[in-house]
Amino acid sequence: MTIARTVPGLPFTLTPSPGGAWTIDEDTATVAVTATARSDIFIDPGADSQLNAESMLNAATLLGVPPDGDFQFSARVTVDFQSTFDAGVLLLWIDERHWGKLCFEYSPDGEPMIVSVVARGVADDANAFVVDGRTVWLRVSRIDRVFAYHASLDGRTWRMIRCFTIDATTTPASIGFEAQSPTGDGCAVTFDDIQFTGERLHDLRNGS
Repeated sequence: MTIARTVPGLPFTLTPSPGGAWTIDEDTATVAVTATARSDIFIDPGADSQLNAESMLNAATLLGVPPDGDFQFSARVTVDFQSTFDAGVLLLWIDERHWGKLCFEYSPDGEPMIVSVVARGVADDANAFVVDGRTVWLRVSRIDRVFAYHASLDGRTWRMIRCFTIDATTTPASIGFEAQSPTGDGCAVTFDDIQFTGERLHDLRNGS
């Protein structure tokens, strides 16, 4: 039986999958995981033609349902990149066909990048910008029914990555962490400086 876990900085519990993949250090307020080989959350929009990548829904996740209302959820993400598309992710999850990922991902050019993916039946895929290093801050915000993704190089000034909605379903949205290694043999991912607030994000583009 998988037991829900408490993560420092978050006012709700999260359930790990698989249960033994995740390490939560209360003293350092750090979440660590090693992505399993050939793991991802992706549904290729090209279906059988595989325009982008193989469809998989088997990545390690740590997810929980946040309180109702607006929120801002952020973490510093550090990835020991090894193979193309290795990533540490803040994950928004409704069901297998409705979800969103904000990724710190290793590009085919061997560069760490901010990447976002939203699935509404199938997934899209959008690259944002290259990061010089293996650490970045990611943030997911909810404003009414709208979700916003931001990334930061210093944890203070935020760049908007995308703003979107996902089709309404009866399942409440969960948020949390994911680690993936779709083309490789795994990679280590660490999440720290984890923060959650119920404060509304009033401006998507002014760096706040």
